[in-house]
Amino acid sequence: MDNNFGVYVHIPFCKQKCFYCDFPSFAGRERFIDSYLAALGRELELAAEKYGEQGRLKPATVYVGGGTPSLLDLKQMEKLFLAINKYIDLALVDEFTIEANPGTLGSDKLGLVKEIGVNRLSIGVQSLNDNCLKKIGRIHTAQEAVESVRLAQEKGFDNISIDLMYGLPGQTMETLKASVEKALTLDVQHISIYGLQLEEGTVFSRQQEMGKLQLPDDEQVEMMYDYITEVLPLNGYTRYEISNYALPGFESKHNCLYWQDVSYLGFGAGAHSYWQGSRYENPADIERYIGRISSGEILGCMEEQVGEKEHMEEFCFLGLRMTSGINKEKFKEVFNKDIHEVFGEPIREMKDKDLLEETSTSLRLTKLGMKYGNVVFGEFILEN
Repeated sequence: MDNNFGVYVHIPFCKQKCFYCDFPSFAGRERFIDSYLAALGRELELAAEKYGEQGRLKPATVYVGGGTPSLLDLKQMEKLFLAINKYIDLALVDEFTIEANPGTLGSDKLGLVKEIGVNRLSIGVQSLNDNCLKKIGRIHTAQEAVESVRLAQEKGFDNISIDLMYGLPGQTMETLKASVEKALTLDVQHISIYGLQLEEGTVFSRQQEMGKLQLPDDEQVEMMYDYITEVLPLNGYTRYEISNYALPGFESKHNCLYWQDVSYLGFGAGAHSYWQGSRYENPADIERYIGRISSGEILGCMEEQVGEKEHMEEFCFLGLRMTSGINKEKFKEVFNKDIHEVFGEPIREMKDKDLLEETSTSLRLTKLGMKYGNVVFGEFILEN
């Protein structure tokens, strides 16, 4: 079996749920951590028997996300990494990432993850303005975020990603610029940029329904977007995906697997897997997940075979997220059809509107297309 697939491990525990977050993550459930880690170890064992060689999985990338993986104490982290190391052949893993949040990241934890072989950190900074951080429900200050990055660098991490958000409550063009400028002094290798999305069931969506959420207007948000997309490339960060910028050679290999239609296995509550054309989803509820895994079930409470129509749509959505675009030859290889046979009309329309450009090998979003990506993606939905 070739090892061109990714493994995602979900840690769904948080100290406090951020006001914008709709991920399967939970505050105040720390009492379940130990039994959850035991279930996670069991799920990895079952998957290694089914998908591995000699009882071990052999992926190209491993990504431990959340939630807040760095919320685990040292003993719990050791338990997690012992299971990962037992059922995953880390010698073959090219990129091993863990997400961490300032305020939960200390020298001992950084030392432990470095020792186990983690070679990439993704630190959830979100903003370097204390007022913004408070308004979005973060538990850390801007100074703690800076200190977390510096501490990681002192521990020898040389592949660090940070997240930044724009369009936040109370955020102005001035506070955004100050945050980005401060972030640029941190000398990290990767920056992910996200505009605030109001998701159903979050604190922010409830605040909006009650008329209590004051956000920058559309014009301000567009100015913020324009500023970020101009300033990062000027500072050496190449945009390689709609929301992601990296110094050369530091693109997220794990996330690139998702965007390039490659298989991945997800472990933990609410984790998703996409394996050889089938999709699986684990129960999001922590107790239900623990119960299902304890009874010996593997990978997912829902199985769905991805049909050709949906596969073609997703192939295009995901490909267009990358600045390299859709590989036309790969489309033909996978579906035995020329992309123009299937999407000829939307391609012509999007090119006419300067949202899409075509080369001999690819179809990709223009600079304007990157800004209005959702408009383009909508055109690649096939009618039944």
